[in-house]
Amino acid sequence: MSNAVSTLNGASFDGYVRVEEQGLVGMITLRGDLASKPLAKAVKAATGAAMPGQGEIASGDKGRVGWMSPDELLLIVDHADANDMVAALTKALAGEHALAVNVSDARTVFRIIGAATREVVAKVSPADVNALSPGQLRRTRIAQIPAAFHLIDEETAELVCFRSVGKYAFDLLKDAALPGGEVYA
Repeated sequence: MSNAVSTLNGASFDGYVRVEEQGLVGMITLRGDLASKPLAKAVKAATGAAMPGQGEIASGDKGRVGWMSPDELLLIVDHADANDMVAALTKALAGEHALAVNVSDARTVFRIIGAATREVVAKVSPADVNALSPGQLRRTRIAQIPAAFHLIDEETAELVCFRSVGKYAFDLLKDAALPGGEVYA
């Protein structure tokens, strides 16, 4: 049994969109040669997802895989499975120059849900949110903190940031979603 707790214990806010902290989410940083066939095979075995292209996120039956940089992926999986997945990845990639690390407890995940999701995210990020399609991942900043986000669908975004700034990120998103602050009302 795990004693882990999420950053904000599932806090949520209902403004003109809903902002939810997602609780415990498994996240694995995987570094290595993204063109490596053994790495792609290990990712597929761990998540069921194919390797994402640059700036993309791919979904499988056991998780999602986001492209973070030319040698880094973020695997988003069930929190309870993260340690076993790291062990399986490490074993599968024993002959490769690769590193898998469970970063679950160092990150916070938020969902932004509603018709104005893009608008709320655009208020806090310099990224061109309107150009983003589901399946694309943007690694950027919200206000002054590093973050990554992607659209799950046209009305749902998922945002990942460091746990240490989770409360700040939640407050930014809440402020951006305050009723009366709609840009395109």
